[in-house]
Amino acid sequence: MASDEKRMAGDYEIVHAINIGDKEIVVGEFGAAPAGERYMCADYREYLFLGRYDNIVESDDYTTIMREFGERVSLQAERTHSEINEPVMQGIDNRVITADGCSPVTGEDELLDKIVVIKPEILRREYQAATHQIKLCIGGFGSSPKARGTSCLCVDLYSGKSSYFKTWDIMGTLDESKLPDWAKRGLADYRRKK
Repeated sequence: MASDEKRMAGDYEIVHAINIGDKEIVVGEFGAAPAGERYMCADYREYLFLGRYDNIVESDDYTTIMREFGERVSLQAERTHSEINEPVMQGIDNRVITADGCSPVTGEDELLDKIVVIKPEILRREYQAATHQIKLCIGGFGSSPKARGTSCLCVDLYSGKSSYFKTWDIMGTLDESKLPDWAKRGLADYRRKK
């Protein structure tokens, strides 16, 4: 989206937005809205390539909407804090993996069924940790050097969740023998379920 382009949610112009954890909290304004609907607060999530606004609250009172926005941001921050600190509570060394901690990839590398490491700067700040970087590439046109695409479908070895990354988001690969114990368990779980 160009910097001068307005972000819209239906008729509402998004005037405030904060990403934290797995969702974004937004506030929108619609000057020509019916009574009681000038402002709205909603949760926004992306599902693959589509976005969806949920839990919409509307009001003509801006302070009511901003209080709702603040409460949602605070609740989401607490939830995300608990989620990202779970590995630490389990005794997992969750330090960020840097380029010298993996083997670099080139455009000629086959990535399918390889353990890949995502560049930390690609991830949101709260997710810049080993448990969010180490993935198994399970498909996508970017997983093969002979394909025309750039997307790789990856499974997170900590959470088991799938997500897409571009080939240029991948910093390198890890040999299975060098995986931390938690990633070895995640890989074994994935293979057992498959």
